[in-house]
Amino acid sequence: MSGAGELHGRYRTILTLGLPVVGGMISQNVLNLVDTGMVATLGDAALAGVGTGSFANFLAISFVLGFSSGVQALVARRKGEGRLSELALPLNAALVIILLFGVPWSALLHWATPYLFPLINSDPEVVSVGVPYLQARLLALIAVAINFSFRGFWNGINRPGLYMRTLLVMHASNIVLNYLLIFGEFGAPKLGATGAGVASAISTWIGSAVYILLGLRHARRGGFLKALPGREVFRTIIRVSVPNGVQQLLFSGSYTVLFWILGQVGTAATAAANVLINMTLVAILPCIAFGITGASLVGQALGRDDPEDARRWAWQVSQVAVAVILVIGGIMLAAPQAILGLFLEDRQTLEMARVPLMIMAGTLIFDAVGIVLQQAHLGAGASRTAMVVSVSAQWLVYLPAAYLAGVVWDFGLVGIWLAAVLPKVLQAGLFTFLWQRGRWSETKV
Repeated sequence: MSGAGELHGRYRTILTLGLPVVGGMISQNVLNLVDTGMVATLGDAALAGVGTGSFANFLAISFVLGFSSGVQALVARRKGEGRLSELALPLNAALVIILLFGVPWSALLHWATPYLFPLINSDPEVVSVGVPYLQARLLALIAVAINFSFRGFWNGINRPGLYMRTLLVMHASNIVLNYLLIFGEFGAPKLGATGAGVASAISTWIGSAVYILLGLRHARRGGFLKALPGREVFRTIIRVSVPNGVQQLLFSGSYTVLFWILGQVGTAATAAANVLINMTLVAILPCIAFGITGASLVGQALGRDDPEDARRWAWQVSQVAVAVILVIGGIMLAAPQAILGLFLEDRQTLEMARVPLMIMAGTLIFDAVGIVLQQAHLGAGASRTAMVVSVSAQWLVYLPAAYLAGVVWDFGLVGIWLAAVLPKVLQAGLFTFLWQRGRWSETKV
């Protein structure tokens, strides 16, 4: 194959594997935006309560999300090594651990929510909405962990279409249930913002049921639910997953601290930030999706004992992610008020969010590079490196700067979003340096 033909083939592989993941992940955040739009009709207090509750829920589930990257790294490496009869053993191990620890953890958090939520936002109106919403979401904590473990498995074996189809089923049911339970349509109870939490919990369990059925159909040859994995599989999945779980926990904790900072600025700022953060997540999802694809390609190349090929995959996936993110950022910069107007009804809150949206859109290219190379490290099994870089950028740089700019120096929402630029640049630069240095190729999985 000629050089140009080979390059074309590699980009086609990235798009073939990545676009289903992009579609699935975009559907997740389209759902979040639809959710936000429905709740926004209930007022700023409801929007702030649901936004704060959503990120508190992310904090609650974040540690177990590390199993997604752990499962993916092990499965991709086994696939590259040709050990096809063992592909599902890391998934089996993750599911056992989730069930053992998830049940008591979710019960404890459900009980503690009324005591912990006011520590994040003490506004009585926000608390009255956020506590029952968060408690409803926590009913699906185990299901979320199961679903993310399956996501790692499907991506690790290059079957992202199964992941995407399951998400579409989940999200369609979530939107319908949102409409019924928030507004009390067609005889359903009118639960307001709490209805959004109940709808999310039910649809998440629906997704778990679909994933298990798909696993029984497509993963039995790889050992799915045939037998308990050996001790070595459990040790390896824990060793690879725990650093990423800690990273996810501290990352989500940083957003909980961010919402506390926003609470010092005001309820309108919290409501505007909820919309901005959801829009940011929609914008960077293609980067995360292509990064997940890159993680599988890196892991499979290392399984074939070809670190140079792994290195090339990460750079080429980064190029695709940057191209996509430039289009998304350009659209946001061209029409910020029109986009924000879809989700914010109060004109003062909308104007408050306009400049932060433009700051975010103008710096998305750094997100693209940082996210893809972080995922590439995870695919190589170098989860400790990914954890240290990500946590340091968020906790040691962004949060202190956000508090100073937004609260102490009284620049409000604009200051908080300006403070996010430095850690983005820092993270992209560090991951670029570390990937080029190449120590990730020595990681044993």
